[in-house]
Amino acid sequence: MTGTAHTGTAGGGTDVPGKLTWGHSALDTEFATGPDGTLRLVTLARPGDSEPRSDPNAPLPLVDLTALGHGSGWSGPRFTGTAFGTRLRHKTVTTSRDDTWHRLCIELHDPVTALTAFVELSSPDGVPVLRSRVRLRNDGDEPLVVQSVSSLLAGALPSPDALLVLRARNDWLAECRWYAEPLRDTVADISVDAHQHDSRAALVVAGRGSWSTDGHLSMGALVEPTTERAWLWQIESPAGWRWDLGERAHHTCLALNGPTDAEHQWRVRLEPGAEFTTVPAALALGTGFDGALAALTAYRRTIRRPHPDHTALPVVFNDYMNTLMGDPTTQKLLPLIDAAAEAGAEYFCIDSGWYDEDTQGWWDSVGEWLPSPRRFPDGGIRAVLDRIRERGMVPGLWLEPEVVGVRSPVASALPPDAFFRRDGVRITEQGRHQLDLRHPAARAHLDKTVDRMVGDWGVGYLKLDYNIVVDPGTCAPGDLSPGDGLLGHAQAYLEWLSEVLDRHPGLVIENCASGGMRMDGASLAVAQLQSTSDQQDLLRYPPIAASAPTAVPPEQGAVWAYPQPEFSDDEISFTLGGALLGRIHLSGHLNRMSPDQLALVRDAVMTYKSIRGDLAEAVPFWPLGLPGWTDEWLALGMRVPGGHSYVSVWRRPGDEGRSELAVPIPHLAGSAVLAEILHPSAPAGTAVWDADRSALTVSLPRTPTALLVRLSRP
Repeated sequence: MTGTAHTGTAGGGTDVPGKLTWGHSALDTEFATGPDGTLRLVTLARPGDSEPRSDPNAPLPLVDLTALGHGSGWSGPRFTGTAFGTRLRHKTVTTSRDDTWHRLCIELHDPVTALTAFVELSSPDGVPVLRSRVRLRNDGDEPLVVQSVSSLLAGALPSPDALLVLRARNDWLAECRWYAEPLRDTVADISVDAHQHDSRAALVVAGRGSWSTDGHLSMGALVEPTTERAWLWQIESPAGWRWDLGERAHHTCLALNGPTDAEHQWRVRLEPGAEFTTVPAALALGTGFDGALAALTAYRRTIRRPHPDHTALPVVFNDYMNTLMGDPTTQKLLPLIDAAAEAGAEYFCIDSGWYDEDTQGWWDSVGEWLPSPRRFPDGGIRAVLDRIRERGMVPGLWLEPEVVGVRSPVASALPPDAFFRRDGVRITEQGRHQLDLRHPAARAHLDKTVDRMVGDWGVGYLKLDYNIVVDPGTCAPGDLSPGDGLLGHAQAYLEWLSEVLDRHPGLVIENCASGGMRMDGASLAVAQLQSTSDQQDLLRYPPIAASAPTAVPPEQGAVWAYPQPEFSDDEISFTLGGALLGRIHLSGHLNRMSPDQLALVRDAVMTYKSIRGDLAEAVPFWPLGLPGWTDEWLALGMRVPGGHSYVSVWRRPGDEGRSELAVPIPHLAGSAVLAEILHPSAPAGTAVWDADRSALTVSLPRTPTALLVRLSRP
């Protein structure tokens, strides 16, 4: 029943019996006590889903954790089947409801250690997403050192025989590269019945270090091709995380964790009465990957901090990419500012280098964040910021707040404990030290910096970058392990960002870490924009741009568009077209362009402004499937609720030479559809709706070419 928990006994759901149901119009869950007395999640489905799973012997317990002296219940690479998991006994259940969220808290108790675990489940009304975190409290008399604790466990999923598993490589300059494989390729069929023991194999994906999404996105998915059911998850950790898949009683089990001792050197010591809460994890349900991602997109919009930028979607010009590349001066900026304004930009961000007064290079001397008189001789940087405002744009600046160069005066001005340290030694990475935002001196230094830039200089946009990675973390006083210190700092950093936005509510913050190396759900819930890549090659950006909405809602995904005066008209349209279904981040030497070239830029920006209101509520889909890194043809769609759809189609140079392609749009099957090319204004191709095939037939005889097409029912 919607919004409440229902049990087999009276009493308002306070005492947990053998069965418990909870959910709302888009989500059904059922909990049951198995023969061993352990309460488990036995059903997680959308109303009407076929073949609900309700086998109380197959699912995992609600919580699995390991602690010193209390390890696994069996040996293997998974963090399931722990000694604690089946010992925890349910005690009470509480439910609550507000306008947006349904909440369920199940209290579990361990009779051996007196540890209490609160499984805190929530779900937005009408959205098939389950969010979970676990709060531990040591109610015993002895300290307990926890080495791992699950955020969300889901068992009783279909057999590995029936599932494809999807994950996304996420590397510098090559972000969001999804690929699929049969789960059986990793979790082999060992003939469980013959051995009377589940397989110990696991597919494990983990992120380590202070770049939270370096190597892989903190996401994954399962798809059952025969039914098209899909399960898509994200772990909302700004530091370490891990997920694994295994087999239990002929079913697939999924474990979502934050950092662990085994992989992140994370441990936390719970003294009697002390508490620890895991990072949240979310699991979305849908028909196919696209359907689950639509649910996850709605969920992401629900959990993030409200901000006017999410609906305004202003056009940002940034002087860095393929343009000034960290070498701004008054002389170079003024003509760019004028050209950006003429092209229709609404924000102008001066990127790195504005503080560089050092002839030895600024990389290892940053930290004071004061403007360079050498670079801005006449009126200083304020004169340039004033020029941006005079041209009707909001000024922005790049900042890398967490680092201090080894040659910076700040390195000796702040106390030692304001920096990452291990074994009493300050950590140095690429000529830089890392601030620990749990320390009041570090926060005061950055508060002073930001308040000067925003409050005194009138900056309205901050691009916050982070270009080093520290692994595994820091050991400050009170930290039991480096992983514990890293998670504490990362969470304190996000708290600091929230406090900055509290003081400066109109400020827009872009989250960047060498592009998309911090593209995690926790950061996206605070920052307004997310950098998707530092990729400088216009031919290699399309698969990143097309896949970025898997990690970030379109209105938050900053995609570079860097037209240049030496480009052909097709290349100008190609690089601009790739950003039109995200957040267009304009760059390039616009001041050197001919009037006709600048007109192409202006037309694309006008097109973007005409559709951006739709992007703030649209959900993505991929008509050709998730893009491959070397695909010649790529497509990204945006479906506006109750209205039309947009489709971007790219054709890159390839060997096949096929100039025409049918792009299927199944949700418009059986409809009369008007196909209108919005970009470029003089297209080098055609797009025609084929009602018989429910597809958009696109002809692009030249490469590289990109089209943006609006599909609407007349």
